[in-house]
Amino acid sequence: MDFALLAKAALMGVVEGLTEFLPISSTGHLILAGSLLGFSDAKAKVFDIAIQTGAILAVIIVYWQKISDTLRALPHGGQARRLVLNVAIGFAPAVALGLLAGKAIQAHLFTPQVVATTFILGAFVILWAERRPQSAARIQSVDEMGALDALKVGLAQCLAMVPGTSRSGATIIGGMLLGLSRKAATDFSFFLAIPTLVGAGAYSLYKQRALLSWADAPMFATGLLFSFASAWICVRWLLRYIASHSFVPFAWYRIGFGAVVLATWWTGLVVWAD
Repeated sequence: MDFALLAKAALMGVVEGLTEFLPISSTGHLILAGSLLGFSDAKAKVFDIAIQTGAILAVIIVYWQKISDTLRALPHGGQARRLVLNVAIGFAPAVALGLLAGKAIQAHLFTPQVVATTFILGAFVILWAERRPQSAARIQSVDEMGALDALKVGLAQCLAMVPGTSRSGATIIGGMLLGLSRKAATDFSFFLAIPTLVGAGAYSLYKQRALLSWADAPMFATGLLFSFASAWICVRWLLRYIASHSFVPFAWYRIGFGAVVLATWWTGLVVWAD
């Protein structure tokens, strides 16, 4: 058993879990971490997508009461059906874009330089969104969302196809700009993550199954475990945080981190591998 590889898998799992649901781009952080660790070959890219399933399991557990209530009410509850339909509507644009352009995006945009640039650009969008008064929000709960609201958030999620943008950032900040409260946008982002991340992980594993063998199981299991544990901690913390705080600190983090990556790349201080 390669313990050095398992240590890398554990570290990548922690990075995934801590960044997946914050507006700071888990994919971007995984690309940068993988570059530094020498963990960026084709199999590592499948690993990065697959371990998102561990993070999403944490969301399912944290939101289990809402999810179970919705599922039980589906046969006779209009509100429950509307929520499920809205998640499906929000999920559809990412499926379409992923099938049409996913391979090209991975081939040309998954580089540290692109990640650092979108880190910074995304930060300014967050700062702009947070300047808007929360009192202007017309939707306070996911149960108040209509199909058009869900579609707009789903289209915003497509921006996250560009690494460094952040799926959570695109859906939460996009939702806020579209009239959702910070809490409603965050909740819908989490619900939308369930089919998006599970679907992406399953599709990636299926498409790249020729690269994998049973010998890779310990590496994937380690990544999933650490991704789940760190995401569970992060999601619980984030739900408490947004009750009384804005996303402005994450914007400044994105600017600082992106600037460091660009500076070290430009000066040659760090050799960032594509």
